Amino acid sequence: MKIPMIPPDPDRLLRELLAGGSEAAATMARVLERREAAPGGRYRHWDKLRQLPAPAGLDHRLWWLSIKMTRRALAAPIPLHDVRGRPFTFVMPDIAQQMVHRIDRRASGTIESAMPLAAPHDQRRYLLHSLIEEAITSSQLEGAATTRRVAKQMLRERREPRDKGERMIVNNFRGMRFIAERARNEALTPELVFELHGILTAGTLDDDGAAGRFRRDDDEIVVQDIEGRTLHTPPPAAELPARLQALCDFANDAAETPFIHPVVRSILLHFWLAYDHPFVDGNGRTARALFYWSMARRGYWLMEYVSISGLLLRARSAYLRSFLYTETDENDTTYFLLDQMRVILRAIDDLNAYLERKMGDRRRGLEILRTTAASHLGLNHRQRALIRHGLDNPGAAYSIRGHAGYHGVGYATARSDLLGLSEAGLFVLVKEGRAFRFLAPEDLAGRLRRHEG
Repeated sequence: MKIPMIPPDPDRLLRELLAGGSEAAATMARVLERREAAPGGRYRHWDKLRQLPAPAGLDHRLWWLSIKMTRRALAAPIPLHDVRGRPFTFVMPDIAQQMVHRIDRRASGTIESAMPLAAPHDQRRYLLHSLIEEAITSSQLEGAATTRRVAKQMLRERREPRDKGERMIVNNFRGMRFIAERARNEALTPELVFELHGILTAGTLDDDGAAGRFRRDDDEIVVQDIEGRTLHTPPPAAELPARLQALCDFANDAAETPFIHPVVRSILLHFWLAYDHPFVDGNGRTARALFYWSMARRGYWLMEYVSISGLLLRARSAYLRSFLYTETDENDTTYFLLDQMRVILRAIDDLNAYLERKMGDRRRGLEILRTTAASHLGLNHRQRALIRHGLDNPGAAYSIRGHAGYHGVGYATARSDLLGLSEAGLFVLVKEGRAFRFLAPEDLAGRLRRHEG
């Protein structure tokens, strides 16, 4: 990763400008008249800004001074300090206000989709899909190499993990379950953070005893890029107990700070834990889990169904760059905030696209069933009823005796119905002990399409 260029010092630029003689007043007027924190709606770092054409009457350094003076005037501090004791701040330019408003509307209201998560079985199904997606991609961010197909099969079948990568995925799945079922209803405490970290890292660390405890001075933890360059040196281990308590106070809104929007607070928790890096390993996983905890606790129910790690994995360089921009520009976390807001909105878009796609598959499957597959395969009304139920309930299992009892037919007839669906490649036959069960697969609509025409 290319380390961004450190921006010019605004205070030094201002001193140089004021010492500029007779033209200083006119130049200062040009600097002050712009008053833009995010020119053109983009909150750019110096590393990007210096490559753009400067406004008329200003060079790049004076343009940067103008922007920084505006940002400083708007900046709000948070109770997080760097290793030198300097506070972190954030700004809410128009683009941030717009994105927060969109997240408010889309993540705490109803899904803008033709397939709302109203029915309990739909909610369970899509929540499980989201938990699996987040578990896999969060682990891949940390280096797990397990394929998606194998990982999904492992989680759905509840198979024991075979290696460290699979263990990371199972742990992340259990961590997200922990947040959804229990932690969201509790105030954040250091003990809860330790418990969550222990769940996320169990059986994946070189030293099993490092799970659920602070790193120590002799652990010598630094964040490096793939070339071995140090990108971040976290605070000393001796400071971690006080810093984690301050994080919990901030998370619970117990710290005496001005109002901070809940979405902003949740993203800052992610940044805070990642900056402090309190554990030997698993800091990224824990930071993302705290973001989910905070959003769920503040009523953003849709976030239970949204996976952000997949987008972070695909745009890993932007994710890392937002940290570096913050640390090289006066601890301005706005870069990280804006990057994460974009990720949240894209993740919501992905969820809606997924729901629309599933609804479209169901509609298409029903149409094929009505017009083509029934006659092509010679399906009877009982088999068509099974398929309609399977389209609405992917993963549902059917037994011969249950089918016979529901439709009032004999065992042999029910067995013929289900075996016919299995032989046509529509249902999946599995053996459980001495009994047979027939599963409606996730891709039932696609299997129907193979018989179209």
